[in-house]
Amino acid sequence: MNARHLIAIVLAGAGVTSPALASGQQRAADGVAINDEGQPQYSTFSLCAIDPSTGQSGAAVTTRVPFVGRAVPHVRAGVGAVCTQASTVVEYGPRGLDLLAKGVEPKDVLAQLLATDGARETRQVGVIDMKGRSAAHTGKQNNAWAGSRQGRNYTVQANIMVGPEVVDAVATTFESTEGTGMPLAERMILAMEAGHAKGGDRRWGNLQSAAIKIADPNDPGRGGDYITLAIEVGEHPEPVAELKRIYYTTGRHLGYRSFSRVDGPDVIELKRMLHTAGYWRPALKAFPDPPPPTNTPKMQELRKTDPAQYDKLIAESRRAAADYTRDYAQYDEETIAAVDTFRADHGLNYQGNPAGLVDARMIDALRAAYIEKKKSAR
Repeated sequence: MNARHLIAIVLAGAGVTSPALASGQQRAADGVAINDEGQPQYSTFSLCAIDPSTGQSGAAVTTRVPFVGRAVPHVRAGVGAVCTQASTVVEYGPRGLDLLAKGVEPKDVLAQLLATDGARETRQVGVIDMKGRSAAHTGKQNNAWAGSRQGRNYTVQANIMVGPEVVDAVATTFESTEGTGMPLAERMILAMEAGHAKGGDRRWGNLQSAAIKIADPNDPGRGGDYITLAIEVGEHPEPVAELKRIYYTTGRHLGYRSFSRVDGPDVIELKRMLHTAGYWRPALKAFPDPPPPTNTPKMQELRKTDPAQYDKLIAESRRAAADYTRDYAQYDEETIAAVDTFRADHGLNYQGNPAGLVDARMIDALRAAYIEKKKSAR
């Protein structure tokens, strides 16, 4: 028994399968269809991408089967990302990352992974490295529509789609946010949202799921694995929307709440966008960045080698963070006035709205204005 069949058995819950269709098709414990060879059939669209400015790499995916995050997306800090789907071989994720870590180019990674794979025409795999080089394989036996598209710092791949418009929407949206300063995770989620809006997976009625993973060499994460973000929506009627909601809510990003008089990190985002759009302190040349994080490998090493210097830097960082919060994280009268002007200029004033209302409609308009300004300033 080869490794691929072992993986299929693990995904099937150590052999626990159940008849799912009149045709006798078997499914694993997580609901994924299994073909006659025991291979799990993940049909999906996914996005592998990097952000050269932060060194982050990411993989995002959605499909019409549950728990897709267990099998398809794979990332490694300072290495890149892999998505393995269609007739999924989960081991292609870590094996592909191992090859990237050795300096093998993505196209050659695919060649090595598939060289001895007798079922290669049933596979779909996307790969990207930290140089932005990307490649994808779509086997000839993938069900229509199936294909991929590569661009600057990303690759998007899909199978059993309503059509190529899904891949095009993901790619175009991801490209449109380049250079805007938005986090890689947010850019990827918005791109996946655009693909999902086009119809996505054409197997209507099936259970749906979505997932995203981001690796960051500058953030050890909770487990020291440098996975800075990992969200899985195991099953949801609108999995990408739920992925977006979880991301905004847990990160306290602009858009996770409607507000009028509050303070917090989302207020900083609000002011930054209003400034870029010309509504808040337009005379300010550049919106200042927050103080750098202290939970970095360099700081952790300093804590061991020079505790006194570490304590000094931590104290300075806390003072700087307090000053930054005081100056930029408070939703003050000046910012309320800027919001009200923006709402008026964009036809968003409605009877009964409180002063300074920041709701989903206003945030969508502001984010579009922000992205447009950033693109025109390149």
